[in-house]
Amino acid sequence: EMQLVPVIDLSSSDTEIVPLLRCACTDVGFFYVVGHGVPDTDFKTLYTDMQRFFALDSATKMQVCTTTNPNNRGWTPLGEETLDPARQTCGDTKEGFYIGRDIASTHELADLPLHGPNVWPEDASLPFWRENMEKYHASMERVGRRLNGLLALTLGLDVTFFDAKFNEPMLLLRLLHYTAAKSEVERGVFACGEHCDYGMLTLLSTDANPGLQIKSKDGSWADVAPREGALIINLGDMLERWTNGLYRSTPHRVINTNGNERYSAPFFFEPNFSCVVECIPSCVPAGEKPKFPPTTSGQHLLDKYNKTHSDWNQPE
Repeated sequence: EMQLVPVIDLSSSDTEIVPLLRCACTDVGFFYVVGHGVPDTDFKTLYTDMQRFFALDSATKMQVCTTTNPNNRGWTPLGEETLDPARQTCGDTKEGFYIGRDIASTHELADLPLHGPNVWPEDASLPFWRENMEKYHASMERVGRRLNGLLALTLGLDVTFFDAKFNEPMLLLRLLHYTAAKSEVERGVFACGEHCDYGMLTLLSTDANPGLQIKSKDGSWADVAPREGALIINLGDMLERWTNGLYRSTPHRVINTNGNERYSAPFFFEPNFSCVVECIPSCVPAGEKPKFPPTTSGQHLLDKYNKTHSDWNQPE
């Protein structure tokens, strides 16, 4: 059902993009982005580097496990995350690696949960791994900021509306390696359980293997096909809250149907930890109350992490 998810070309003019983008946000909450300016070679490098890291033995990967630091950085072992505890009989059939904004331990923000230095694998088989990942991370931030400006315009707001809410953003690149295990939906075995994303936007790159599915308004599941060179963007809970439900944070999951390994890299583009996320007044019809109470970006993330990560212990 390819036509379900629209394609937005960022090399077009804002006036062309805005109506298409608004439609995508109210209708599906997912869209492809092309014309984003990230060269194909950067994606190729990303996948080569991911494959090299995940091919290391467990003992080497354990040295950079998320359990070695309090900021949720580094390797998450197979099955560590269960995104749909009500339906899943075992953890997601994937392992991951978290790369956030690199915040020095001496920085004033380093005391916040989820903020601090990254951890990096030190292995001879991974030359320039850190440099390549930092470059890709910066590219995704750039695309995210462009989309923020466009999203503001789709809501009739000033293009800079979200800027102050993202001056110390939480930016999390997650490298994912799905095993070849086929999903068994009726037995509660999923590559990645059904969930909505927690933050503002997710910018996803995937390899050529299918697997991503989104839940339609009627409750049926539709495939989101891989599209070479494109990013797959979806909206998260915080944007849904800001827009009073006008823009959709759409449930999605990953199902392995072909018995292949699969690699993907979501980039979670989130507002400042302390940013108050409350309904934009123009999104509330006259005489109605907002559907969601105000929250902060950080608290919403922590609440979600506590539910889904077995290795995540929120600092008291």
